[in-house]
Amino acid sequence: MNERLLVTGGAGFIGANFVLQWLQNHAGGRVVVLDALTYCGNRASLAVVEANPAFRFVHGDIGDTALVSELLATERLDTIVHFAAESHVDRSITGPGAFITTNLLGTYSLLEAAREVWLSGSGMEHRFHHVSTDEVYGSLSAGDPGFHEEQKYEPNSPYSASKAGSDHLVRAYHHTYGLQVSTSNCSNNYGPFHFPEKLIPLVLTNLLRGLPVPVYGDGLNVRDWLYVEDHCRGIELVLERGVVGETYNIGGNNECTNIDIVQLICQQLDQRFADDASLAQRYPQAYSARGATSAEAITFVTDRPGHDRRYAIDATKISKQLGYQPVENFDSGLSRTIAWYLANPDWWRPLLQT
Repeated sequence: MNERLLVTGGAGFIGANFVLQWLQNHAGGRVVVLDALTYCGNRASLAVVEANPAFRFVHGDIGDTALVSELLATERLDTIVHFAAESHVDRSITGPGAFITTNLLGTYSLLEAAREVWLSGSGMEHRFHHVSTDEVYGSLSAGDPGFHEEQKYEPNSPYSASKAGSDHLVRAYHHTYGLQVSTSNCSNNYGPFHFPEKLIPLVLTNLLRGLPVPVYGDGLNVRDWLYVEDHCRGIELVLERGVVGETYNIGGNNECTNIDIVQLICQQLDQRFADDASLAQRYPQAYSARGATSAEAITFVTDRPGHDRRYAIDATKISKQLGYQPVENFDSGLSRTIAWYLANPDWWRPLLQT
């Protein structure tokens, strides 16, 4: 079991990293990626595995129940790892409908396909793993302990509300129909293949193009940052050792304010330009290439509506029960991330509007 996977949203940020890591670690299995290739899905993220005979890409929508059922049956897939989601809070504020359609109705469609194929009397051992977010729990005050698995749900944005609804659907299909499910709620991810609208890649790509770096409000909103490969390791542990019906919070133990992150990126990028003269030739518009400091790009802008003040994950359960520990601290993970973006402009430049 857990060797023949359907990965939804596998051309997205976390999904692509998971697919690359899984195929590297699991020889002899099968991975079928189903992705609608909306704006944040990028097939180029999967280029290194396209020729792998264990890999198949299907361009399709998770809302197509018949397609999902066909893939599960014909490919004899025993596991769904469900990443596919609209995930940018700003977009959910201006256009919530897409979030309800993809995150809630799309998850419902997947669950129906899984129920049809896996619970039809075949008796197949299976797992439906649902990847969710810490944002379903709401916002923490400065002295509050981190979110735990028994935390009351208090979503504050259309995005987090749609994810909360999908979490509840997955739970209901387990308790009502006996579908073998698990759920993980993660903190903010960062790393390679991250779409440039999110904070860390936005800061990096703006600095390299000589553009202002917008920081919401006072910049003191706090997030727990999780290097994407550590998140993928956590999901792998849940699939291999996790208890059916359980939820596991996956965190990076790296709480940091937004402004501190922005300033750290500025400092690390300036140092890289100082150490490597070729960077100024490759990125002539960058602040560091023009005799300025990257910190000069920081621009405080009006805060977004309903901006949660603090998120933090208590990962005690997955640590004690499954042996999970993040490999990267924030300094090492950020260093790897900056190096990746500097080395891969051909991946991120086509995604930018300006």
